[in-house]
Amino acid sequence: MALMTKRQAQEAEAEARIERASRRSPRLSDTDINYILINGAQIALSKMKRADAYDDRLYYHAQISAYLEVSLSRGAGITDDTRDDLNNLYKEATYIYMESKRNNTKG
Repeated sequence: MALMTKRQAQEAEAEARIERASRRSPRLSDTDINYILINGAQIALSKMKRADAYDDRLYYHAQISAYLEVSLSRGAGITDDTRDDLNNLYKEATYIYMESKRNNTKG
């Protein structure tokens, strides 16, 4: 291996880092917007199911609706599958919320 100066080693390291970054597919990233939206809504739904208080359920329902609203942004890389999944989660959350509202008014 040829001897390198400190500067040459740093430049080679920077080039290797750029090459690794350019090979990575953004669709496979853990920070992909689709991944964040779906998981955030799923977490909110699971918390909503465990919530005891009516106000807590309202809060989580609003959180899920915010994820759905964000998914309607065009040009942000959000797929139609993500929108459909979020819509289904929202429908389930709405059902849970309305059931709790009905039970809250009965009691």
